[in-house]
Amino acid sequence: MGCAPSIHVSQSGVIYCRDSDESNSPHQTTTISQGTATLHGLFIKTDAADSIPSVLAYQSRRQPPPSAGPRRKERREPGASARARAPRCCGIEAETQTSNASVKALTTEVQIGPMRLTQDPIQVLLIFAKEDNQSDGFWWACDRAGYRCNIARTRESALECFLDKHQEIIVIDHRNSRYFDAEDLCRSIRATKPSEHTVILAVVPHTSADQEETSVLPLLNAGFNRQFMENSSITACYNELVQIEHGEVRSQFKLRACNAVFTALDHCQEAIEITSEDHVIQYVNPAFERMMGYHKGELIGKELTELPKSDKNRADLLDTINTFIKKGNEWQGVYYARRKSGDSIQQHVKITPVTGQGGKIRHFVSLKRLHCTNENNKQLYKSHRDEYTGDNSQSESHSFRCKNRRKDSTDVKSITSQSSDAPSLQTRRYSSMARIHSMTIEAPITKVINIINAAQENSPITVAEALDRVLEILRTTELYSPQLGTKDEDPHTSDLVGGLMTDGLRRLSGNEYVFSKNVNLSHSHLSVPNTINDVPPCIAQLLDNEESWDFNIFELEAVTNKRPLVYLGLKVFARFGVSEFLNCSEATLRAWLQLIEANYHSSNSYHNSTHAADVLHATAFFLGKEQVKGSLDHLDEVAALIAATIHDVDHPGRTNSFLCNAGSELAVLYNDTAVLESHHTALAFQLTTKDSKCNIFKNIDRNHYRTLRQAIIDMVLATEMTKHFEHVNKFVNSINKPMASEETSSHSEGSNCDCTVNIKNFPDNQTLIKRMMIKCADVANPCRPLELCIEWAGRISEEYFAQTDEEKRQGLPVVMPVFDRNTCSIPKSQISFIDYFITDMFDAWDAFAHLPVLMQHLANNYKHWKTLDELKCKSLRLPSEKNN
Repeated sequence: MGCAPSIHVSQSGVIYCRDSDESNSPHQTTTISQGTATLHGLFIKTDAADSIPSVLAYQSRRQPPPSAGPRRKERREPGASARARAPRCCGIEAETQTSNASVKALTTEVQIGPMRLTQDPIQVLLIFAKEDNQSDGFWWACDRAGYRCNIARTRESALECFLDKHQEIIVIDHRNSRYFDAEDLCRSIRATKPSEHTVILAVVPHTSADQEETSVLPLLNAGFNRQFMENSSITACYNELVQIEHGEVRSQFKLRACNAVFTALDHCQEAIEITSEDHVIQYVNPAFERMMGYHKGELIGKELTELPKSDKNRADLLDTINTFIKKGNEWQGVYYARRKSGDSIQQHVKITPVTGQGGKIRHFVSLKRLHCTNENNKQLYKSHRDEYTGDNSQSESHSFRCKNRRKDSTDVKSITSQSSDAPSLQTRRYSSMARIHSMTIEAPITKVINIINAAQENSPITVAEALDRVLEILRTTELYSPQLGTKDEDPHTSDLVGGLMTDGLRRLSGNEYVFSKNVNLSHSHLSVPNTINDVPPCIAQLLDNEESWDFNIFELEAVTNKRPLVYLGLKVFARFGVSEFLNCSEATLRAWLQLIEANYHSSNSYHNSTHAADVLHATAFFLGKEQVKGSLDHLDEVAALIAATIHDVDHPGRTNSFLCNAGSELAVLYNDTAVLESHHTALAFQLTTKDSKCNIFKNIDRNHYRTLRQAIIDMVLATEMTKHFEHVNKFVNSINKPMASEETSSHSEGSNCDCTVNIKNFPDNQTLIKRMMIKCADVANPCRPLELCIEWAGRISEEYFAQTDEEKRQGLPVVMPVFDRNTCSIPKSQISFIDYFITDMFDAWDAFAHLPVLMQHLANNYKHWKTLDELKCKSLRLPSEKNN
């Protein structure tokens, strides 16, 4: 087997090879003379020995010995002989030696942010004056790792080779200074531009056990990155090189790629400014310099607060921007900036926070573009355009001009048709909406934002700024959560909102509220009629009036021994044909109503089965109104009646906020979100399906059941007050306003169009109607006749008083402090509740369902509470009325 020699060029022009089978010493194999010489298959054409080319081809060495010790039988890797027979050419200088790795060098893919890079095989430069086991160790380590390796013997050849090839790793022999000064050589390399991204390794001699290890600081000061303690083991050298590749070299490679990013920024037409988290300017691109009139040297390192500000911005704009971006949100809008010359220019600005080390915001990237609304901006923009495009832009299709106030547009004429009005990509409004336009799935809110963006295009500055504020609001997640701000900062309103519209405050106590799990699965002990016809006469007489809004639920409660839900449920469900729709017997329905009522807590002053019966009555009343009846089908009616029946089952008489603060099992189970409402629906379905005798759903097909179940769940969840304003506003915008518009159009055209026809065609609108219906039924107490209204007010107040008492006992946060039984003004609480929650909702519901009787009761009741409040009365009635 022939070996592949290493080639050496001596000063005399004699080429040596190293055949390590017989000797470790080079021996002369041939002398280059005039003509052509052949060296082990290597052809070198030369005219004379003194004209040896500066670059010679080198064949990979034979395999390394198994150890650095005495010669042993050679151990070859698979394919070694093939590599020896297949020489590849690579350049070497007269005092350098080059290796093409015998292992196939593969490129590596590296990711830096969204940028994907391809890293070429690593190049290594070994600088050793004399060949020894250490240089061999690194040589064969490069071979194993697939690196391209050069070896240089002198300072001059090392510098020349590095400037030619820009190796990523340089290994310098620092064991003695007889041939060259390693630190001086390192400084010389560091003085060159390419060395910025190079890792330089110093090979230092072993220190004996009794010697103190020397400091690495002199090496670091000379420009070395690392030191390597002398070790000729190929594996040790290999490990060192691979660690450098995956550490410093990979990092330097990524940094080098940033040059492409900065090149793009430098040639970008948009003005770009990068600041630190403390708003210290770190980078501005040439477009920014042109726009603002500064040189980057005047800006880098300065805080934004040091630069002059325009007085045309509103006073709180900067605070608004800082508040927004400090939370990690992107801000964009119109901003006035002052140039170095003192002129104020209007800019469209987008500021994006960038998260860095420690997961904190480390940079703010600002993109700025001129608004061409005045001559100053137009002239400035024209100068930017001319500077950027130069005088070479002859084609009209590349001429830029300011078209309107909202963007820098391009007046592009089609290459194929001079009359084409189609805008180019450059006419798109500068904003992040460009990405959203390309989405295949577009949310309704996205369409709204797009419409507003389009409206801004040709709007006056005042309108455009107002629309920018609108866009800020639309991009928040709490679109329907009102910002409470009453004129008198009424604590009753604040407490009601805090108690009803939040899922709970942060838990401040170690106490836990244990939710009652005494679910009543029995229903046989309750005395109920066999059929609706078996109802006792006194109860039947009351139920004859159940279709009237003035129906007295408390009288039914009294005569049924606090079991009004079963009796009213049988009557109402029979009227709406629920059993027929569900294909269940009246006995099953009766058993189900009995089971549900048994799981309401009669000990609750408000949230008991009487409240459920009251909500069922109101729901049935609403379903009888023409507009509602014409908008819903039979399944919707059945779902609404069932939802009303179960909507508060197993209610503990405490609010969601209380349960969350107390760390109740239910709050944990439902993640502090719609805790009670989720429990009501889950338990109702669990109870219903557990026993065939009361499973009212057992005979309907799967598809009907799924649709019915979803509708019931949706309506019960709608009773949760945290989404109150969302539901009301959606109803107003999707139902009330289109109906009003359609009615206006119908009257003007003289037609009698039925406005509910269009509404019925949209399932989403039917859902909104059902939600609004059960919400109004759930809190209809202020719209009941005065005596009923007063009774309900007393019951809900007592339940809130009991909650406050328990919060104080358990050391929990008091959710509604005004509901202290010793100090609370019930009239004030009712006024606040009506003002904040009831009036607008029932106005919207009345506009749809036409409910004049309810609205009259509401006005009368409000007047009653106002009168009491003006008389400083804190109770349900005046003292004189109590005596009567």
